[in-house]
Amino acid sequence: MSLFEASAYALPHIARLDPYIPGQQLQGPGWVKLNTNENPYPPSPRAVEAMRDALGKDGSSLARYPDPTSRTLREAIAVHHGLVADQVIVGNGSDDVMTLLIRTFCGPQDIVGMTVPSYTLYPVLAGIQNTKLVEVLFERSVSLDPKKIIHSGAKLFFLTSPNAPTGVAFEKEAIVEVLESFPGILVLDEAYAPFAQEDSVDLLSRFPRLLIVRTFSKAYGLAGLRVGYGLGEASLLHLVDRVRECYNVDAIAQAGARAAIEDKAYTDARVQKIIQTRDAFAKTLESWGWFTYPSSANFIFTEPRTASGEAGSAIARALFDYLLDHKILVRYFDSTPLTCSFLRISIGSREAMEVVTQTLQSWKQNVQLK
Repeated sequence: MSLFEASAYALPHIARLDPYIPGQQLQGPGWVKLNTNENPYPPSPRAVEAMRDALGKDGSSLARYPDPTSRTLREAIAVHHGLVADQVIVGNGSDDVMTLLIRTFCGPQDIVGMTVPSYTLYPVLAGIQNTKLVEVLFERSVSLDPKKIIHSGAKLFFLTSPNAPTGVAFEKEAIVEVLESFPGILVLDEAYAPFAQEDSVDLLSRFPRLLIVRTFSKAYGLAGLRVGYGLGEASLLHLVDRVRECYNVDAIAQAGARAAIEDKAYTDARVQKIIQTRDAFAKTLESWGWFTYPSSANFIFTEPRTASGEAGSAIARALFDYLLDHKILVRYFDSTPLTCSFLRISIGSREAMEVVTQTLQSWKQNVQLK
């Protein structure tokens, strides 16, 4: 037996770090995968064609490094949002962009803030930088209290809107109130903004300490490509660019993402289809008496109840296990009192949601807690 202890060679804060745990991945056929908020529809055909063109007939293009600045993709993103290219930075997924932000602005002497519940990657990013983390806890209403963020003491604060895992979108007035008084940098994670009624991109011209993060994984159906981007004040992003790995987005990804964001009609049509399916599914759950947060994302967060009206963490866990037994993957977050009685269910195709609805009905009729 080896006496080698790898952790003895790591930085102490890394050895103590709890890594991010992603949603379970598929093993074998026959699964309905609704646990990672992926788009149920394929990406724009123009994006697929662009990636094939970038590959070339014999793949020889792969022998060359990609554009290190993702220039044409940044220009396309800027046009899409009414900005200029210097206000855009591109990363290997939005997680990469957020890693760059915290690496640029925070160290052991600083404080990073986040709301709870929200994206569970944020504590990992703070831990990697050995930065203190402060949490602003939501109550069941999941209403945003700007004063708690303003007085959090954070140098950089992550705010997800629409929120994950609840799907609740925060009013722009509340976000403006934060920006008017918060002395640090507000990172607004808008991964799900395309499914909401409004976003906050227009606030960039008024608030230079606002940084918005977006992804191609949700609305554009390119989760497997790993492309995300940040929007903000050019002077801030120039600093962030100094810590970016030079070739952080490959040539195929740059081509596909550019074509996808330029094919607005295709994306808008698929987003509307998902929204319609989401709203219909939410109405079904509400008709059963299941409390379900109003979602502005491509998922719903619902509190299941038995036929006799019981709810709670044991009920949510029982349903999660039941769905798993029936090869349906959803997410269960048992780490906080607010989330432990809920399940998060991504919105799939209409056919997939029909399967889920039928399975939920079967569970309601036959549930027997151990």
